[in-house]
Order: sequence, then structure tokens, then C-alpha cells
Amino acid sequence: MHLGYHRRMASKLAVVSIIDAVTDALRTRVLSGALAPGTPLAEVEIADEYEVARPTAKAAIENLVRERLLVRSAHKTARVVRLTPDDARDVYRSREIVEAEVLRTLARARTVPDAARAANDEIAALADASPRDVVEPDMRFHRSLIDAIGSERTSRMYDTLASEVVFCMSQVQGASLLPTDVIVDEHARLLALIEAGDGDAAAALLSVHLGRARERLAERLGGVAGPEASDSPPS
Repeated sequence: MHLGYHRRMASKLAVVSIIDAVTDALRTRVLSGALAPGTPLAEVEIADEYEVARPTAKAAIENLVRERLLVRSAHKTARVVRLTPDDARDVYRSREIVEAEVLRTLARARTVPDAARAANDEIAALADASPRDVVEPDMRFHRSLIDAIGSERTSRMYDTLASEVVFCMSQVQGASLLPTDVIVDEHARLLALIEAGDGDAAAALLSVHLGRARERLAERLGGVAGPEASDSPPS
């Protein structure tokens, strides 16, 4: 009886592992741009491509629908999300609300996480690399600040945005909308302001940092860029 129970549990864990693996593979293809916005992902084709059961393919697709990397209306094939300018602005503004308060919290304690410094050093070393290579350490930089305040709920809240944040970053870097040296410089200044205890100045710089990316991406998606897109936004 116990052996049968453990066998059922092992089978269940194996299925979950396969779903996660297919989800991760599809997520990577979406975020890298290998699957362009609007690309359909049919369950039967995903099942054939990854040699998995159709329910496994369906579950992986539904995972990415929940992450808002895919969209699917009733009885329709899922497709890679196609962001509108308003979508991009909402993602960036939502993350700014969370990140700005985190910067103020860190500044009050003058806490600069080592992980943030390390991530920015990695970005600096990628000055001559493909802009897309910057996305992972860039996200790690911002995520390390979130995690540094030690709030499980704040980190979980940021997790709900994470896939959309990386998706936006990937489109910004894929179109070379932000020079790597600008990213590195502004990250370094953010850390210096935190260390100096100036949370309001750090939040203001974050607004410039994210606003530039937000408006350049909005323009790339067919919108009209706001003044924040400028390298020297009005004070």
C-alpha cells in the first residue's frame, strides 16, 4: 500500500517536472524573441515538438497564459502576446510603484545589496555584447533590490509582474533602445543614492530610468513617445 502510494507520488512529480520543463522552454523562446508577438502555439504542435502528451502541452501553455506572455480567448489557439503602448506603460508604471518604495526603504537603512553591485558589474562587462544579453543581469539587478528588504510578500508581489517586465526588457534591448553604458551608469547612481540614504532622489532617478525605457518602447509599439524618452528629460 505504501509502495503504491509512493509510486503514484513519483508519477505525479514526474508529470509536474515535464510541465515545468516545457513551460521554461516556451518562456525562453518568447522572451528571447524566437517566438514573435502574435505567433500561435497550438497544443498539438507543442506536444509533437517536445514529444510530450497533449495535456502536458496544454498545461505549459496555460502557465504562460497566467504569466500574460500568451493570450487565448475561448476556444482559440494561444498566441504570443502583442503589447500595445498602453500595455507597456502599465507594466513600467506598476513596477515603478513597487520599486520606488523599495528604494526608499533600502535608503533608510543605507542597505546596498552585494547582488545588485554584482549584477551591474556583469552588465558593464557586456558593453560590447548583444543588447539582449543585458536583459538577465538587468532584471537580476532590480530583483535583488526588491529581495533585499526581506519581505516575502513584496517579493511575491513583484513575481506577478516579473514575466511581463522581462518581456518588455527583451523588446527594449532587442531593438537597441537603451545603450548599455546608460543602464550601468544609472544603476550605479541608484546604488550610490541608497548608500547615501537619499531615498527620494533614488526614486526620482528610478522614474527617469524606467520612464525612458517605457516611452521608447511605447513609441516602438506604435505610440507617441512622451518627453521621458529623451536622454535629458525636463526636470
